[in-house]
Amino acid sequence: MASPVLSRAGIPTARRIVVKVGSSSISGPNTDQIAPLVDALAAAHARGTEVILVSSGAIATGMPFLKLDSRPTDLATQQAAAAVGQNVLIYRYQESLDRFRIVAAQVLLTAGDLENPTHRGNAQRAMDRLLDLRILPIVNENDTVATHEIRFGDNDRLAALVSQLVRADLLVLLSDIDSLYDIPPEKPGAHRISEVPFDDDLARVEFGDIGRAGVGTGGAGTKVAAAKLAATSGTPVLLAATRQVAAALDGAEIGTWFAAAPA
Repeated sequence: MASPVLSRAGIPTARRIVVKVGSSSISGPNTDQIAPLVDALAAAHARGTEVILVSSGAIATGMPFLKLDSRPTDLATQQAAAAVGQNVLIYRYQESLDRFRIVAAQVLLTAGDLENPTHRGNAQRAMDRLLDLRILPIVNENDTVATHEIRFGDNDRLAALVSQLVRADLLVLLSDIDSLYDIPPEKPGAHRISEVPFDDDLARVEFGDIGRAGVGTGGAGTKVAAAKLAATSGTPVLLAATRQVAAALDGAEIGTWFAAAPA
């Protein structure tokens, strides 16, 4: 079913929104961005929107507790960092959500969960019930048990799959960069792309990485791929900077808008 949200102006009227935030935006020196992110999510929640947060950051959050200066390269240490970091990450979100008397729910998924019909159905029912109860689900990949995904996956794709799962009206992909550009924004002459029609293959775009090197795993290419995946299912996508999340959820003319497939 096509989303009723056809432009940025319609975002405040959305029934159900998935918001994805990356590791580099809420870990390390940027942990102070959790509070303003929660402020924006709580404002949407207060007006009746059902909000699902897909949050990366378990491994990055766990690294200091394992006394690691850089992202581990071996799978076992990645899993250990994720196990420690996920606990701390959820605590930080809940501590901030307490200001609004909103309860968070931790939902850990793998790609296999969403490919297996039984697991997918269970996840869908659980998410729908949480939202009915006005709980704010916080979704992450289950990095402690993931194998292939933990090394090569990214939460942009997970966010697109979650938006399909919950039949979201909108997917918001947050990163360190405010928009998609035709060339990496640090290069001279880069131009912001405001709108991406559904049938635009973006062949003119030169992709660079989005995020702080060594912490996140996503980049502009993964975000565009995720946006196209969600848009194909009828969910429009807004790509914006984490620091702009409040304005994004208020429908401001910011970021890059990916139009959904026509109904």
